[in-house]
Amino acid sequence: MSEQRTSSFATVNPYTGETLAEFPSIEGEEVDAALATADHAFRAWRERPIAERAAVVGRTAALMRERKEELAQLITLEMGKLISEARGEVDLAASILEYYAEHGPDFAAAEPLDVEEGEAYLLSEPLGVLLGVMPWNFPLYQVVRFAEPNLVLGNTVLVKHAGICPQSALALETLFRDAAAAQGVEDVEGVYTNLFVGHDEIARIIDSPVVRGASLTGSEGAGARVAERAGRNMKPSLLELGGSDVFIVLDGENLERTVRAAVAGRMANTGQSCVASKRFIVLADVYDDFVAGMRRAFEALRPGDPADEATTLGPLSSEQAASDLADQIRETVEQGAELVTGGHRIDRPGAFVEATVLTGVKPGMRAYAEELFGPAAVVYRVADEDEAVALANDSQYGLGGSVFCADEARGRRVAERVETGMVWVNHPTSTQPDLPFGGIKRSGYGRELSQLGMREFVNRKLVRVLPPDAELRGIAG
Repeated sequence: MSEQRTSSFATVNPYTGETLAEFPSIEGEEVDAALATADHAFRAWRERPIAERAAVVGRTAALMRERKEELAQLITLEMGKLISEARGEVDLAASILEYYAEHGPDFAAAEPLDVEEGEAYLLSEPLGVLLGVMPWNFPLYQVVRFAEPNLVLGNTVLVKHAGICPQSALALETLFRDAAAAQGVEDVEGVYTNLFVGHDEIARIIDSPVVRGASLTGSEGAGARVAERAGRNMKPSLLELGGSDVFIVLDGENLERTVRAAVAGRMANTGQSCVASKRFIVLADVYDDFVAGMRRAFEALRPGDPADEATTLGPLSSEQAASDLADQIRETVEQGAELVTGGHRIDRPGAFVEATVLTGVKPGMRAYAEELFGPAAVVYRVADEDEAVALANDSQYGLGGSVFCADEARGRRVAERVETGMVWVNHPTSTQPDLPFGGIKRSGYGRELSQLGMREFVNRKLVRVLPPDAELRGIAG
């Protein structure tokens, strides 16, 4: 009898704490076999017409919409997302699939260059096998954001999903295979591969000559390790890491809408989003009204079963996540911050933390520099827009941000001064398939979505054609 292998891949309902299913990890020779299969699949997948590859991705979108309720329930079960938001994630993921199915072939088309003699053009060629290390907070959206443009391009992908979302991971792999079969595309084994592997195997996978690039969405520590390993092997990498997005309020016009936007920006996914609004920077003349509005809205949220449509405050993804956030809040208050509302674990089963508003947070306090990944907002009072911009930019992160202002020209001016990869005016930081997504500083590098999403793991190969009697010129390199 073979030895029972332990695994960190398990479905644990964060609402009840019950372990519902566990899945064994693979290692060693099994990983090597998966790598070899993905490499073999790349040789055939890249030779298929791009229209055929795009059609498989498009069919995946159709199947995803057909299975919307099943997938949404699975997301809610595994990481505690409110069911209405889980359905929204399925719709968003399907729209990304549809976007690349429609536009991917055009994005990858040869690009002619203007030259005086002969012909020159750029080809967009796939690199090969890619590794994607994916997080738990958006089990579908963040995977398809990485995988689908690369599948259309002709790369093959290995997906190492988060340990708490194993059934979501398997469902995505099944979707792709079912879509290929529905399109009459045979032998796609290895084109999209889910890998249940431990952290120790990731470095070895990146080291493999089969793997040609790595993408990670997750923590700074994990991102640094992946980037270091990829760099050591001269392979491209893409990182989408933490964020501490600013939400700048420049006036009191339509303040009710601004507060609603602030609550939506902070509380989406129970605050567990890299681009959630986390630091609220408010001009002094509207500060008190804004804080009062946030407090009323947060105190009106009701915890409960995330699968219940009436619930407005779900659990965090795990007991550890809830404990970590509560510790950050407690220590920040001990350091002198004011607790306006919330700040504690909720006395009930499940990974719940009260919706929290903090003020008076200063440099040196935990909540000033650290990302609060959950239902906790920090509100700052500033005198003018220059102070607002200075405070916004005093962060190690630079993912997204938003500016609220009745004067669009003023909002645009301030937005252009904020040091992030994305800024929205009069809307919390968000995402859609045709807009590039990514950050700067310790929030990572590279861009996903839009046409740029097909420009990260690609060989932009120059082809230069000259007549046989062309003048020979000097060569430099």
